[in-house]
This record gives sequence, structure tokens and C-alpha cells, in this order.
Amino acid sequence: MAWKPLNEMQVLSQRRPRLEAPLKVSGQAKYTYDLQLDGLLYGALLTCPYPAALVLRINESKVRRLPGVRAVLTDAHPTGTARYAGEYLAAVAAISPQIALDALELFEVEYEVRPFVVDLDAAMEEGAPRVFAERGNITDSETDGSGDVEAGFAAAEVIVEAEFRTQVQTHSSLETHGSVAVWEGDLLTIYDSTQAVNGVREGVAQTLELPADQVRVICQHMGGGFGSKLWAGRYTAIAARLAKAAGAPVKLMLSRRDEHLSTGNRPSSLQKLRLGAKRDGTLVAFSATTWGSAGIAGGAGVALPYVYTGLPAWKHTHADVYTNAGEARPFRAPGSPQGCFSMEQLMDEMAEKLGIDPLEFRLRHDANPVRQHEWRLGAERIGWSKRQPSGSGKGPLKRGLGLGASLWQVGGGGSRAEIKVFADGAVELRIGTQDIGTGTRTIVAAIAAEELGLPIGAIRPLIGDSDYPYSGGSGGSTTAPSVAPAVQNTAEKARQQVAELAAPHLGVAPEQVRFAGGRVHGTGKSLSWREVCGLLGAQVLSASGQWVEGLSSSGVAGCQFAEVEVDVDTGRVQVLRVVAVADCGLILDRLTTESQINGGVIQGLSYALFEERFMDPATGTMVNPEFENYKIAGAFETPQIEVLLFDEAERGVIGVGEPPTIPTAAAIANAVYNAIGVRLRQLPMTPDRVLQALYG
Repeated sequence: MAWKPLNEMQVLSQRRPRLEAPLKVSGQAKYTYDLQLDGLLYGALLTCPYPAALVLRINESKVRRLPGVRAVLTDAHPTGTARYAGEYLAAVAAISPQIALDALELFEVEYEVRPFVVDLDAAMEEGAPRVFAERGNITDSETDGSGDVEAGFAAAEVIVEAEFRTQVQTHSSLETHGSVAVWEGDLLTIYDSTQAVNGVREGVAQTLELPADQVRVICQHMGGGFGSKLWAGRYTAIAARLAKAAGAPVKLMLSRRDEHLSTGNRPSSLQKLRLGAKRDGTLVAFSATTWGSAGIAGGAGVALPYVYTGLPAWKHTHADVYTNAGEARPFRAPGSPQGCFSMEQLMDEMAEKLGIDPLEFRLRHDANPVRQHEWRLGAERIGWSKRQPSGSGKGPLKRGLGLGASLWQVGGGGSRAEIKVFADGAVELRIGTQDIGTGTRTIVAAIAAEELGLPIGAIRPLIGDSDYPYSGGSGGSTTAPSVAPAVQNTAEKARQQVAELAAPHLGVAPEQVRFAGGRVHGTGKSLSWREVCGLLGAQVLSASGQWVEGLSSSGVAGCQFAEVEVDVDTGRVQVLRVVAVADCGLILDRLTTESQINGGVIQGLSYALFEERFMDPATGTMVNPEFENYKIAGAFETPQIEVLLFDEAERGVIGVGEPPTIPTAAAIANAVYNAIGVRLRQLPMTPDRVLQALYG
């Protein structure tokens, strides 16, 4: 199996607008939030106001008497012990959203409030309240490494060490999590804002103890997830139970507050790092001790040593720390932005201590051959040769340049697809993937069009439905490398069948039939696609295929350069420009690829400068669970972003969703240091932290 040579491609690797763009800009695209079904009821969740409490009793009698309430659940919490403010306790379904909210006020709940801890450092202290009574707040540490680290540091002639901190970042999807549940007898259909239609089907079927074939999940359009919507939420099963109890469809979309509290986040981290080198710049040892809090869950690891893994001796010890806060979920390159932020600053510090240019230091120690080229491309474009000594600028507005690298290793697999060709020339492509805003609908149509020699508009891509051939969740940058080979394999099988149909009429053998320009060609003779399809008569041509090796790969290298301006009077950091160099393999759609990279950079910038969950240590609640006070980068903060696509078509399709968000914070941090001559080792780099670093 192989892709066409680039010079023969007519559809792929071009700049193509998304097929659904007209629907979205005209408001015709229906997200889960938009669905309005006959007899629709509206769900709402009662959540615990305390970070730690035993729920002794829930009295719902007043709720049931409220006119307009159609269903009530009081067992939304499986154990009766709430471990963070925002845990679901009960739920209602009513004829209007306002009645549902009014009903929540009528629940009478008796709590036994318990001690809590919401801060990572406080949770690590001896005698801190235990999040789980049966175990301590700090998990058993895990250590990885190689070589003799102690001997390495003993041989080091220069050592740098520092402590870094990164914050909790919430996913902040513009479309909140939620579901619409509809029962038809024993069959359950769920319209879900999800990154995994099959994952939701499997999760709900397991929770409700249903056969999977009795659950269908549909997601035509989805407004952001970033990893937080990769499986069924508890709200999904609750919506289904409310719908069953009420005998009517139920829409349960989370409030913005609930979204911040209960649907995931990027964990915080505390990192203590040490790096040793010889005076000639040879790195000899690295050590890291890290902690992270994913709230009541695990999975707060930090990727270290990041990128520069050719060290002769290194050790990384990590432990998770439980706090009374909502659990983390995968967030665009889990663990990597945290590790990149610290590792790249440590590399910069070592380069400065050795008197070596930071870029030259990277080139010496970066073993990735792709990024060796990328570093040089990005440096030339940003104007690295004009970089001034750190902190040397005059006046209150100081400019600086910084850099950072990324690496993502995940590949793809497991997808299946089906193509149907009809006598009127129509082509339907079915695959049970989902478009989470990245352009999947467009690329699957483009692949089929390329193989069949048709314009992209001739393909009807049907995705976002668990009843279609299986495909996995859209996470980990696995979608394109999973889906593209399956579609190509399926389209090739369909093309072979069409060739066999057309060959006798073209006077050639099937293997001599060619497809291009909407026509099917023999030797000196051709038929239009529709003429060939007309030969089917009443039949429908059907082909099924699956993921095959050789059409995709893994391992995505990238780097970014940032130019910033820092106002030393106000502490404000303004990112002026970012150059993002991305390893792309075979580019399926250049426009959507660039869009992915732009989005990753903006999200990385937002992480670097703005986003932070604030927990009140006195009440244990999040004090900024809304967009008025949870700041996200917008148009005024978005810099000029220049995307350089590093094509390697021979590698096949690779995913680019995760890598662009990894190095942005690190590049900005190094640029800030170059501007003001003072390190900021904590995210986000807010004006108060800049001023504190400058003036103490």
C-alpha cells in the first residue's frame, strides 16, 4: 500500500476549505447544544457545595411537587461521599431550563462536612486532611532513568538547578459537555458532544448494563474538547436515566460553572530539576523530582527529560498528590507542556552559564534529524542572529527572543471504513470517527476523491455515528493516522471494483483503467464517472476496508521561536510573533494543518500568560469558574503566527494536533528572560509575577 506521489495528487495536500464551513457560518450546523426534539425535557444537576462531605440524606419531595418536573434522580453520586465541590448528587428533568434550575433549589440535603485540602503543597504536609481516608495524599513515587546519575554529577564541571511550577489549566471548551438522550423502546440514542462516539457507546452500555448494540451515539459537530471528551461522562448516563424515567427525550448540558469544576483539567506540577555539563558543553547528568495534582485522580505525570534524551545519565522520580478538586483528564499533549516549560529553561540557563548561544546548544544536543533542519529554518525566519544579550534593552519596553522544542510519539490504527457507489454516481463514505473541529470530515472526503479521481464535492462523508464502521477516539493526535489509511484502503478497493465494471466497455484490462478529472480512462477512450456508475443498474457497489501499515507513522518533531515585548513598568508580557515549524509527514489538507498549528500556538500562549484555576483555601471552591475571571487568550492577545510546514510525504500521515501547543510556553518564557534578564519559573507569567521577579 502506498500514497500517490505528490506530483500526481489532484485533491490531497492542497489548501481546501472545510466542507462543513458553510453550515457553520450560516448557523445551520447543529451541535448537541442546539438540538431541539419534540417533547424535549431539560436536565439539571445538583452538585455538592463542599469540597469534602458525607451526604447523609437527600429529600426530594418538594422537587417532585414542582409543576413541570418530569423526572428526579437522587443517586447521581455512587458512594455518598463527595470529595470536591461540584460533584454530582442528584438530577432533575423538567419542561423548561428555568424550572429545572428552580427545582435544584428545592432539594433538602443533609451533609456531614469534613476537612479538606485543595493546594498541592498543603496536601503534601504531614497531618494534612486525607482526600481518601484509606490512603495518604502522596502516591508511591515512580522512578525512571538510566546510567549512574551520582557519578555524572560528580564529573560535572557546571551544574544548574531550579524549581519550576505550572498551574491547573481547565479545558474551557466553548461547547460545554453534555448529552441529549432518546429512548425508542429498549434502544437508546445519545447525541453527545464527544471526541469518541464509540467510546461513549461502550461507556454508557457498561454503566447502564446494556448490550452495546442497543446504544447509538451521534455527534455531527462538536465545540471543543482538547482531550476532556474522550469518554462518557457521568452526566451522559444520568441523561439517559432521566429520559427513561420521564418517557421523553432529555437534554443535559453542563453549566459553565460545572464545566470548570467537574469535566477535567491539565494537572499542576512542582518540578525540581538539576542539569550537569562539562565546560565544553557536553551534558553529563540530569535529575528531576516532580509532583503533580490531578485532584481526586491520578495521572499528573510530567514528561522529563523532555526532547533531549541522549543524556548518559538521568533519573526522574514522580509522585501524584491528591487534593479535594475535580479530576484531571487528558489535555492536549498530557504532561508535555509542563516538562517542556522547565526543560527548555534549564537548557537556556546551562547555555548561558557555558557562554554558548542557546540555539547552538540545542543543535549540539538534539539528536532528532528532522528538528536539526527545523531549528535552522525557524531561526532564520525569526531573525535569531539579531538576538541581543539578555536584559540589555533600553527603556521600559524590552524585547526578547526565545525558543522551545516539541516531540510527540503516538501513531494510529484500528479504524474501518465503508464506501457505497450508486448508479447515479453518488459516493457515500462511512466511518465511525468524529470531527472535533480539526477538519476530519474534509480529509476523509479528500482521500476518497483522490483515489477515485473525483472532485471532493462528489464525496458524501458520513461520520460522527457509532453505527458506522468502527473508529477510535479523536485524541493523542491519532485521528488522521488512524482514519486516513482506512479510507485510502477502502477507496482503493472501491476503485478496483469500478475498474472491473468499466474495463470491458473501455477495451482494456481492469489494471489498465485510470481515474482522473471525474472520468474513467482506458487507452484512447474514456467514460464519465456517472456513465460508468450507470452500468450498475439497480445494484449498489460496496467496499469495506481497514487501517493498514505503511500509510501512516508516528514521531512528530517540531520547534517554535517567540518574540515578546515586556513592559517593565506594568509587568505586561505581549507576544509579538511566533514562528512554528511543524513536522507534518504527508499533508492531507494544508489549510486545516495550518489551522491546527495556529490553534495549538494560541492555546499554548494562553497557558503561558493567562489561564489558571484559583481555589479558595478557606472554602475549597474554585473562585473563577466563568470566563469573566478565567482569562483565555483572545484576538487582542494573539500574535502574528507564521507556520512553516516541514513536509515528509514519504513518512505517510502523522498527527499534528498535540505538538504545536507543547513548546509555546517554553519559548515565551525564554524570550521573556532574554528581554528582562530575569527568569520566570512559574506559570502563568502574569504581570504581578513579572514585577515580583524584577523588583522583589
